[in-house]
Amino acid sequence: MKKFKIQQSPFIVPTTDGKLIEEHWGNSTGTSEVSIAHMIAPAGWSEPHQTPEFDEFTYIISGKKQFEIDGETVVLEKGQSIRIEKGARIRYSNPFQEECEYLSVCLPAFSVESVHREVEGVD
Repeated sequence: MKKFKIQQSPFIVPTTDGKLIEEHWGNSTGTSEVSIAHMIAPAGWSEPHQTPEFDEFTYIISGKKQFEIDGETVVLEKGQSIRIEKGARIRYSNPFQEECEYLSVCLPAFSVESVHREVEGVD
């Protein structure tokens, strides 16, 4: 039995905001301990604040991405990476003029149940 598996068909996560999410490993592949996703966030994209139950690592391939972490704004550019610990209140966005391509790794794997996205306009 082989002790490896090559991922050739990542799960394309359905979105309504123009963001491409290709989950190579994660809950969609039965890998609950980690998720690895390739993403492209279009210019002007943003999502609601969230307080995840997982650590998230992001590596920027191209463009820029903005992170609002516990009230502090951080902008990452090509070649930079960040680790955000579980329990931080965070908002991801791309308020810039070009798309942002990046890799995201979540430990344990991302799930809708563990991300705790806030409903916009509700405090």
